[in-house]
Amino acid sequence: MNKTFYFLIAFSFLIGYHSVQAEQQAQTATPVSSLPLDEIRTFTEVFQKIKDGYVEEVDDKTLLENAIRGMLAGLDPHSTYLDDTAYKGLQEGTTGEFGGLGIEVGMENGFVKVISPIDDTPAQRAGIKAGDLIVKMDNTPVKGMDLGDAIKLMRGKVGTDITLTIVREGAEAPFDVVVTRDIITVKSVRSRTLESGYGYVRISSFQSHTGEDLIKALNKLKKENSNHLKGMILDLRNNPGGLLGAAVSVSDSFLTNGLIVYTQGRLENSELRFNAKPSAALGKTPLVVLVNGGSASASEIVAGALQDHRRAVIMGQPTFGKGSVQTVLPMKNDTAVKLTTARYYTPSGRSIQAEGIQPDVVIERLRYEETSGPNLQIKERDLSGHLTQGEEEKDQKSGKEKESLAKEDYELYEALNMLKGLALLKSGK
Repeated sequence: MNKTFYFLIAFSFLIGYHSVQAEQQAQTATPVSSLPLDEIRTFTEVFQKIKDGYVEEVDDKTLLENAIRGMLAGLDPHSTYLDDTAYKGLQEGTTGEFGGLGIEVGMENGFVKVISPIDDTPAQRAGIKAGDLIVKMDNTPVKGMDLGDAIKLMRGKVGTDITLTIVREGAEAPFDVVVTRDIITVKSVRSRTLESGYGYVRISSFQSHTGEDLIKALNKLKKENSNHLKGMILDLRNNPGGLLGAAVSVSDSFLTNGLIVYTQGRLENSELRFNAKPSAALGKTPLVVLVNGGSASASEIVAGALQDHRRAVIMGQPTFGKGSVQTVLPMKNDTAVKLTTARYYTPSGRSIQAEGIQPDVVIERLRYEETSGPNLQIKERDLSGHLTQGEEEKDQKSGKEKESLAKEDYELYEALNMLKGLALLKSGK
């Protein structure tokens, strides 16, 4: 007797056992979950037809794993079966070091969609952008491919190239981008002083140590600015998310009380609520949060919490809209099921799912460009022999720095202007 025979015998036993259970239910009136007997019979029939008639022989393990993948793929884009390789890759990703291209991806209409490129990775350096659709990998069509299989194709030996065929909004036709695989070491938190008194923190993903790294970055900024920060920008653009605990920790760094986020699902342990602790790293220092369409999941939790508590001004473009919670359920043989088990809600009860966070101030996707032609505006400083205030060189340097920031990152330039306005209002000047 072959494996298929044993498989069908097991299903027959299951159906027979269910019939006995149903009789007991009628006698005891105890509710029991019913098994879909007709659908199970259909499944076993299809299984046998594939075994008998498919053009090539397929082993039972492959068929059953494909059935599991199909069950999960039919639920939503984020529920999936993780074989041993994919499960290991997921574990590496949350600790901050792994091999690959450096992009967070999902599925959309059968194609791989880029949620966000990760900072300082081969994908970002090659020009991959949030929202790009990958339709081919090394001329292999992606349509109909499982997300896990697509990720396997993107991973590979360090130093090898992969050609991605991209469809991008606004582009006339699909185009190819060559990306060289590398070890991806993600530095979750980066910081710098933009101008005296104004700090900048960039969080590229939410990992296990992100909360601690944020506190270190804030302390460093305080020290650089003589313990007096007039305002700070938190940059969550193109941050695809990560660990829920890290998002709560980051939010808690800026809040002194109240609800941060809560989750609701069918399982008892999916009902979670997270509240802020009394202390905050920045007190009431004015805060601007930058977001865009690549800001997803944990990024949206932080932005939503700070927006609901009116702790920050949210600027940029509407966020991605991933408001679902995935639970990784380990299984035998080092595999796992990643299953959507709940939805996120902001403190005011807003669901992030498919809606995202709407910025308080929308910044259109503009680009700073110099215009050619004569400048006909003449001011005092343009006149020959004009008097100076003794600070001319410093003022010119400051002006050049502002112009450079506008060219380099227009959204950040606008956020800094907003932050200065908030700082003036706080000081009462």
